[in-house]
Amino acid sequence: MYKGGKQKMKLLKPTSEIYIPDGTNIDKALERTTHLGIGAHQDDLEIMGYAGIYECFGRNDKWFSGVVATNGAGSPRAGIYANYTDEEMQKIRRIEQKKAAVVGEYSAVIFLDYSSSEIKSPKLTDPVEDIKQIILKTKPQVIYTHNPADKHDTHVATMIKTITALKQLPKEVLPKKIYGCECWRDLDWMLDEDKVVFDVSERDNIATSLVGIFDSQVSGGKRYDLATMARRRANATFFASHGVDVSTYMIYAIDLTPVIVESVDIIEYTTQFINRFKDDVVQRLKKLL
Repeated sequence: MYKGGKQKMKLLKPTSEIYIPDGTNIDKALERTTHLGIGAHQDDLEIMGYAGIYECFGRNDKWFSGVVATNGAGSPRAGIYANYTDEEMQKIRRIEQKKAAVVGEYSAVIFLDYSSSEIKSPKLTDPVEDIKQIILKTKPQVIYTHNPADKHDTHVATMIKTITALKQLPKEVLPKKIYGCECWRDLDWMLDEDKVVFDVSERDNIATSLVGIFDSQVSGGKRYDLATMARRRANATFFASHGVDVSTYMIYAIDLTPVIVESVDIIEYTTQFINRFKDDVVQRLKKLL
């Protein structure tokens, strides 16, 4: 039962880690958090949770902290990383994530260090317990996680673990907003009125740097740096067909807050957006045939 006051936090994996870029006391760094990103892999925060990083960058009254659910062992690799073992990849990816935390001025980054199979297992509740502890400790105003229409199983599983954790917490510690953001599937297909739109036009140098830091992915065969910025640029240009561009970079998200506040089923909630998209396409075709 939640009784208020300061919470002691002990993550369940012995290999988990809390990294504080500016060396602040761990308790203080976690408690000053206002925006929390919960992603599956190293570099997901910089893609999926960038709206929170952007909101907090250079501020003393807003702080972004990130949670990385998995250990990154199963990532594809090429070039100089082609012969790296899973253990070596875990080490390099954790180092890269710490570098990103410094560049992005995060308050903290928390490595839960589960395998992808553990995160995807509906039976394993340890990640849920860890996420509950983190939310109780940080009490963020906003949470960013993966969107429920993402096509990566580990991303969707991380979102489900986050939603499950939030549903088990008392209302007084819940964030004001929970967003499911773009990563392995964009949200351009959603109707404009259904999208949450984040304008991240400024500091594209920081945005590019954050994704580019993950050299094991970029030079290892996945140009996330180019693709991420291109998606945000495309979002901004294609958002409105009958008006000039009002921003240069946009991120789309699904508002997941009703799933928690109103206890809405996540499948029903997600399919309503898909059905509205279907109806819009059908109506337009019928109108013009």
